[in-house]
Amino acid sequence: MTRSTHLIHHAYQPPAEFEAPQVGVFKASTVIFPNVAAMRTREWMDKSAYTYGLHGTPTTFTLEERLATLEGGTHCILTPSGLAAIAHVDFALLKTGDEVLIPDNAYAPNKSLAEGELAHFGITHQVYDPLDVNDLAARITPRTRLVWLEAPGSVTMEFPDLVALVQLCKSRGVLCALDNTWGAGLAFNAFDLTPGQGAQGQPPLGVDLTIHALTKYPSGGGDVLMGSIVTRSDELAQVLKLSHMRLGTGVGANDAEMVLRSLSSMPLRYKAQDAAARTLAAWCTSQPAFSQVLHPALSSSPGHAQWQQLCVTPHEPEGLAAGIYSVVMDERFTSAQVDAFCDALQLFKIGYSWGGPMSLVMPYNMASSRARATAHMQRGRVVRFCIGLEAASHLQADILQALQTANLQA
Repeated sequence: MTRSTHLIHHAYQPPAEFEAPQVGVFKASTVIFPNVAAMRTREWMDKSAYTYGLHGTPTTFTLEERLATLEGGTHCILTPSGLAAIAHVDFALLKTGDEVLIPDNAYAPNKSLAEGELAHFGITHQVYDPLDVNDLAARITPRTRLVWLEAPGSVTMEFPDLVALVQLCKSRGVLCALDNTWGAGLAFNAFDLTPGQGAQGQPPLGVDLTIHALTKYPSGGGDVLMGSIVTRSDELAQVLKLSHMRLGTGVGANDAEMVLRSLSSMPLRYKAQDAAARTLAAWCTSQPAFSQVLHPALSSSPGHAQWQQLCVTPHEPEGLAAGIYSVVMDERFTSAQVDAFCDALQLFKIGYSWGGPMSLVMPYNMASSRARATAHMQRGRVVRFCIGLEAASHLQADILQALQTANLQA
């Protein structure tokens, strides 16, 4: 044989018994079969074998199984981003003539997807008030196939009554999907919203599936784009996996490796960012430039009682509430003044996303974040703070100096 042939078809195989703290990174598009019979009988959907890199490797299967356990599900699919996970759910479960309902305060690209691509395929949508169960009830029609939930709202941080919303969906025979990025599988179990309260022999009350932007807390570094879909339903998993196969939305092995590497430290990072955010949110309530502080753990924040009911448990007596909060700027301030305040921040960088080591800030227009006027929201522009791993005292000093620089203290 020539040297190139000999190098490609070298006979050496490393021993199988190798174990280390980090999962091995298996990069593959092509997967080799020992014979034709194996090729024809291998099945990837139940993770019993490998057929093609897009359908799973030891690296991606391991990440999927760990994420399913984290969120309380039994099946997991990886996607290239959190938005890709939302899109995958929509395209797998909806068809022309169907309708999807989206909360008014949801992650904005979810609504944009419905207004764009879903509409192009003849799938309609409605927006409902997430704090009004009756509003959702009035909007469910025979065409409604899917209800999106989000806890809390992406910018306005209102925490809905998830138990009541899910109960409503179940009673109407409508699937419900939760964007669980904020909770991260840590704040509450989306598949068992009333632990210990279910009737014996009956399945627990929970959502049908979750999506999770692994870009945020699971990655933790602000350098990976990835999403996941988790469910407990074998039937839903079959539909989602077949759609995944047809759409071809796979993830790279190195990205999966980076999420696996960060996953074990996520509970520690989540709690640290949660504690810092609570400290800062409480301090912000004393600042006259902010007419309202939106954080689920604050008693004055919309939906606080629902957060408390769901997220405060014997295991977490203080509850968990992520590392994000928003402030409503006093309505006397102009958009230019609010932008100047954000520009004056030094430790908070202007950027989308959250869950990484660096604190971020972003101004929002209330009308785009909460299109329908609500009595519990103050008027004014919204600024969202996403807390990283800096010292809370340093971040507080940064906010204070930015208020002074932008002349917003008086």
